[in-house]
Amino acid sequence: MSDENDKDLPGDESSGLDADSLANEVAAGVSEAGDDEAGLADEWAAAMEEAGETVDDSDSAGADIRQIELDELHDDSKPGENTGIGPELDVILDIPVRISMEVGATQIPIRNLLQLNQGSVVELDRLAGEPLDVMVNGTLIAHGEVVMVNDKFGIRLTDVVSQSERIQRLR
Repeated sequence: MSDENDKDLPGDESSGLDADSLANEVAAGVSEAGDDEAGLADEWAAAMEEAGETVDDSDSAGADIRQIELDELHDDSKPGENTGIGPELDVILDIPVRISMEVGATQIPIRNLLQLNQGSVVELDRLAGEPLDVMVNGTLIAHGEVVMVNDKFGIRLTDVVSQSERIQRLR
């Protein structure tokens, strides 16, 4: 560093310290301390005192710590209040979700995907007659079989995933 750069350092004019000499003192103290951590801490403390900053372990330990009193928490709910559909659940009952039936899936390279045309057959990972997966927002909730209802497809649920399993799959 040049002397011009030393003048630009904040705090140099007011403290009258030379940054290079302070760095040299600290570096010398580090090499003298070697593996002794206490010696290193003493050297830093000495350097800090020379810089005009006082370090008092007994004073600084509790200086910024204030003890405050916290209010005690109370449960104001009544027993059995949240057991059915209450006001908390009413808020979400009208939110629309996406339900879909998955016949099967497969993975193919993009090369084969680009070669697909009308009449192409894509082999899926399901056997014929195997139940379909019923998915809600991408989460499996049941298995079922396809039925016809008034000329439209429907699904009859054959196995519903337990609520605890559904919650675990969301995590």
